[in-house]
Amino acid sequence: MRLLSLQDRPFHRVRFLNAAKRGGTETGHLPFLRGQVDALPGGLDALLLTGDLQGVVRAWTGLRLLGLEVVTACASLAAEGHLPDLRRTGVLLAGDLYAAPGGDVRGASGNATPVWAASAEAFAWVTGVQGNHDTFDPHPDTLERAHLLDVDGVTLSGLHVAGVGGVIGDPARPARRAEADYLAGVALALERLPDVLLLHHSPAMGTAQRGDEALSRVLRASPPPLTVCGHVHWDEPLGHLPGGASVLNVDKRVIILTT
Repeated sequence: MRLLSLQDRPFHRVRFLNAAKRGGTETGHLPFLRGQVDALPGGLDALLLTGDLQGVVRAWTGLRLLGLEVVTACASLAAEGHLPDLRRTGVLLAGDLYAAPGGDVRGASGNATPVWAASAEAFAWVTGVQGNHDTFDPHPDTLERAHLLDVDGVTLSGLHVAGVGGVIGDPARPARRAEADYLAGVALALERLPDVLLLHHSPAMGTAQRGDEALSRVLRASPPPLTVCGHVHWDEPLGHLPGGASVLNVDKRVIILTT
């Protein structure tokens, strides 16, 4: 599965609140972008890719997680004919799906399972990795059609996905690994020859596409057709590896891939 193009103009946006640098909240707008791939497995009409949805949205019931609003927005867009049938759409989550209840705490950690559960209920299936601010209660693997990956892989609707959760950092802290252990995990995931490699951590792809250079070297040595990542925001979400392989940064983005 090769990425052929990615539109830079959003076809939809969701307004949300997130933590401001000096306290309180500020308003953001989550863009929905369309991309084209050369092929999808026969059981799918689309893939939805997203991550780093660390914000809240005002709803009639109060403030709710941005990831829950994404699921609601997708259901409305599909009903209006702007998205394919959600039951023929797979979801790839790159982690960090929690926000403080008021959306006013930067780097808050907490339970991301509600976003997984809503995605598993609405879509064909959901798979993803843990962000360094995600906890789970219950574990996503207790849900129907949900698959949390960490140095392993899964085949869903004929699509081979491998993933490594967390980030490079102090292993005494949650969802972090020493660099050597993290890179070894990525190398093991790549041995599965996935169609898509799903990470929370981002590789460095240039001065404007920040990330980890050692991770970039591992990916360049054995590039999968598509790598999906997050953790740090790239203004330009698309990067390239040797052989035409693509890297998509989905930090605070929703990307819909179709043929």
